[in-house]
Formats: sequence, C-alpha cells, structure tokens
Amino acid sequence: MDPLLGAWTSAVGDGPRAVAAGQVLLAGYGQPHRRYHDRRHLAEVLEALRTLSSGAALPAAVVYAAYAHDAVYDGAPDDERRSADLAADVLTGLGLPATLVEEVVRLVLLTVSHEVDPGDDAGGLLCDADLAVLAAPPERYRRYAQDVRAEYAHVDDASFRSGRAAVLRRLLERPHLYATAEGRRRWEAAARRNVEDEISRLDGPSGDADRPRAGG
Repeated sequence: MDPLLGAWTSAVGDGPRAVAAGQVLLAGYGQPHRRYHDRRHLAEVLEALRTLSSGAALPAAVVYAAYAHDAVYDGAPDDERRSADLAADVLTGLGLPATLVEEVVRLVLLTVSHEVDPGDDAGGLLCDADLAVLAAPPERYRRYAQDVRAEYAHVDDASFRSGRAAVLRRLLERPHLYATAEGRRRWEAAARRNVEDEISRLDGPSGDADRPRAGG
C-alpha cells in the first residue's frame, strides 16, 4: 500500500469509505505542477508531528488537517480555503461529528498565516509541523527554496524576490517562529539562520541563488 495512505488508514481506519477518503485527500499531492507542496512535504509534516508529539497519540483533528492542509494547491490565494472545503466534504461524508469537521477546517485555515493563539495546542502542532522545513539542514533548505521558486515560475524574478523576502521578514519579526515549546527547542535557532540566509541571497546582487537549475 502507498505509505501515505497506509499512515492514513492506521489513524483513521481501513474500511472502504476511509480508504476512499484518504485517496481523495492525497490525490492532489501528486500533481505534476507541484514542486514543494507535494507528497514529500506531506510526509515531512507527518514526521514532524510525530517528533513534536514524542510518540504520543495525536488529536484526530490534527491528523485529518495534516492530510488536508495542502490538498488543493494551485498557488492561488484561496488554496487553503478550497483545501478546507474539500476536507469538510470528505470528512462529513465519513459521518464524522460536525464539531470535529469544524475543527479540521479551522486548523487548515490556520496554515494561511501560521499565527497561533496561546493555548491552541492543536493549532501549534499543525503549524509547527508545516514550518519544520525552515529548520532543515542547509542543503534541504536550499532545495525547498528552489522548489518554492519553481512553483512561482510565472512570477518575474524581481517581484518574486521582493515578495518572498517580505514574507520571510514578517516571520523573523515574530517573537517565535514556532508555537510549541518543543518546536522552539528543536527548530527555532536553525530556522532563523536559514531564513536570514535566504533573505541575504534574495537581497544579493543577482538574487538568483535559489532559482532552480535546468532539470532540477
């Protein structure tokens, strides 16, 4: 079985309806236009959640939201809303309680800003896992930056550089990049170094250090 689908059925169940629901949520991650928001990203988010939870059982809503958070990705402003809507349709079809579905929708929409209120443990888990790549080893981070650039290939270099740098600077202005204590302990320092380095490259003379090379 597909490992990502296997992880889904382990958490949700392996009945025909549960399998079909997992397949619907996973379908988009394999789309050819995706370079970062793909199956590897989802696998890394799930691994980060396991790290943050230290092996403890994750809240069901967090698991559902992890699979759903980039189920729709076209590089459009409403991607998260459409992902949340898809999750609501799929999970309602499974007969899950409305309160649980509403929580999943809320969590997916949090990944627009990754701004988590104090005491929002579920939101902290999902958003920290989604941002765990910021603390990746330098080579993985550079690949991540290249893949993000590739997903915005339709945007000219100057516009991309200024827009991307602005997003990264807003992240650095926060007191913490990560909402959970474990995320800050494990990832905060490395993530800040990586983000600062990327801003320096974006602000450099050519600004193209993270542009994908031909065939890569």
